[in-house]
Amino acid sequence: MHARGFIIAGLAALIGAGAVGSSAQPVGPRPAVRNIRPVEPVVVELFTAQGCSGCTEANRVVEALADAPGVIALTWSVDYWDYLGWADTFARPEFAQRQRAYQSALRLRSVYTPQVVIDGRRQVSGADADAVDAAIDEEAARRVFPPDVQFRENGEAVGVGSGRVPVGGADVWAVTYRPGRQDVSVSGGDNRGRVIGSVNVVRSLTRLGAWRGQPILLTLPTPADAQDRTVVLVQARADRRILTAALSQD
Repeated sequence: MHARGFIIAGLAALIGAGAVGSSAQPVGPRPAVRNIRPVEPVVVELFTAQGCSGCTEANRVVEALADAPGVIALTWSVDYWDYLGWADTFARPEFAQRQRAYQSALRLRSVYTPQVVIDGRRQVSGADADAVDAAIDEEAARRVFPPDVQFRENGEAVGVGSGRVPVGGADVWAVTYRPGRQDVSVSGGDNRGRVIGSVNVVRSLTRLGAWRGQPILLTLPTPADAQDRTVVLVQARADRRILTAALSQD
């Protein structure tokens, strides 16, 4: 199935070397869109930076997925390009740590931007719209009996149902993000003088607890801003694959 058709109303190629990371050059002429409706949402995580000169196309690719059916798109800003002269205003150290965990699980030589990780299982260059499309389609087809996740107590808690725990265990994570696009005027580094737009920018990452295959109720952190939304991820600890995900209501 090819995913570059149209968005139905409704609802991450390794390029990298060096000790810290590398920047991929943009490829692909236009943003990706979705035309599938999987039962379980596919989580698309973009690792990018305001100081990354090759990330603007990837930002557009993921922006086109923000309102796509069956997709949860998240933008993680990383801080390892800050030394080039611009400190990313959205980056936090734990976001780069998350990317490095994927680097280890996916057996990559290094971290890089722009990288898209799909459901924690595979990665591609975020600037390659066709590769992102194909990876989403493949992951949408593989969902098999994930644990049920429900927001409860007026969104102040989340319940995770029973299911099969992967080898190495699993954790429940809360990700808060700001819906929509945010533009930042960059005044230093490789993108000096440019306005960098990012969509669904992650604000915080919180480990809620371990999931051991039995029903569990966990308290959610309160978002710092009323505009923010929360995504709950149940994620394997060893190989980092995302077992299921749920998005809070507006």
